[in-house]
Amino acid sequence: MSLFSTRRSFLKASGMMGAATMAGAIGCKIPGRKHPHVGGLSCAPLETVKVGVIGLGMRGPGAVYRLSAIPGVRVTALSDLFEARVAAPTSWLTEHGFSAPKGYFGGPDEWKKLVDDPDVNLVYVATPWQMHVEMVKYALSHKKHVACEVPMVFHVEDCWDIIDLAEENRVHCMLLENCCYGDSEMLALNMVRQGILGTLVHGEGAYIHDLRAWNFKDNSYEGFWRLKWNAQHGGNPYATHGLGPICQYMNVGRGDQMRVLTCLNSGEFGFSEYVKVHAAEIEALKAKSKGTKYGMSDVDALTGPWKQGDMSTSIIKTVKGRTILVQHDTTSPRPYTRINLISGTRGVLQDYPLRIALDPQYTAPHLGWANEKQLGEIVAKYRHPLWEESGELAQRLGGHGGMDFLMDLRLCYCLQNGLPLDINVYESCQWSVIAELSEISNANDGAPVEVPDFTRGAWQDLAPLGIETVDLELNQDAKAGQQLNV
Repeated sequence: MSLFSTRRSFLKASGMMGAATMAGAIGCKIPGRKHPHVGGLSCAPLETVKVGVIGLGMRGPGAVYRLSAIPGVRVTALSDLFEARVAAPTSWLTEHGFSAPKGYFGGPDEWKKLVDDPDVNLVYVATPWQMHVEMVKYALSHKKHVACEVPMVFHVEDCWDIIDLAEENRVHCMLLENCCYGDSEMLALNMVRQGILGTLVHGEGAYIHDLRAWNFKDNSYEGFWRLKWNAQHGGNPYATHGLGPICQYMNVGRGDQMRVLTCLNSGEFGFSEYVKVHAAEIEALKAKSKGTKYGMSDVDALTGPWKQGDMSTSIIKTVKGRTILVQHDTTSPRPYTRINLISGTRGVLQDYPLRIALDPQYTAPHLGWANEKQLGEIVAKYRHPLWEESGELAQRLGGHGGMDFLMDLRLCYCLQNGLPLDINVYESCQWSVIAELSEISNANDGAPVEVPDFTRGAWQDLAPLGIETVDLELNQDAKAGQQLNV
């Protein structure tokens, strides 16, 4: 019997109860709260944010460069399995006049020394998915603020452990969901907050990104970990890029709450056809990878089979009656899109390309969408202040067009000034754990699954995310970062 192939094994493995608490839905158990919630947590300001970055493969080096551009932030420690990956950003830092960070490398537990380092007060996790939960838990248990790449956690039980640790130790735990800081996403948030779209009804988000070639490279996903995941799991493993911004528009977790999810996946076709077309290359890659250190010897995932269907589609309904569609597809040649659609009673915004229709103004005859001139007027009027004030700097310093830098800037600004973070631990868990919930639903032919209320009811009182920015003068002179040419 394959992993999670029956409803019963799903429920046991995920901590779900057999009896539903809503009609027809697979239910979930909400454990009692042990400590006060941390939804709007404010911690003592950090005069200097001292960052330790774990994982220097695909995402970690960029974080080092961006963080170094923020005044009042120092990268004090780096960790990776491979010495060369620690050495490269270390050399960059010293060449640009920064102190050399401590380096921890060479073994699977060296990262723990970074977390233990008293010269680290923010742990920045940029490792493969499977390592995130252990690292986040360890950091929280050692009273360190932690920021983690997406997705942070996959199982409901681990979510409760992370939440309990964050509440007990009163430290921040933030999902590094950079797409919440995209120019169009923040434009939409600003329009929503000003009531331009009316009462929100429906949202759509996605991660549709052709990653076939990336999955079959020996220098991208270390040890082919992403292929291995696809071989073992279904559902939607990577929902947060599309889902996070929609949740912020709708105040999910801060005035509304996810209630139930249903998911169905298509069959798997893309990887199988790719392997046939590229058979010679893949055989050569298998031969090259055998015996390589740190997991590269396991090359079975290069030829499948894979459980992950090509297109995963989930529908979520909230307590207040809104719906959210979330899709995932990394095995087809569809052009990249996160969809980023938010629809209300007075208007709609949809991305890729950006289009807006407002009732009654700015509506082009017959087409419905605002014309180019009208769209420009809307964008100019409602662009988010963070992009208006810091967008040029962000684009210069980089990271997915600047949104990565704005994410890091806001994170560090909040830590420096003792402010609540834009993404709290409850949101970090709920957006991430769609992976398990969607897998459960898909394995049960789209059966509805309850979405746990990780706030334990606090969502009804938590204030929505405001239109937040940074005071560049208060945060010293961030323009100094322009000289780094990251």
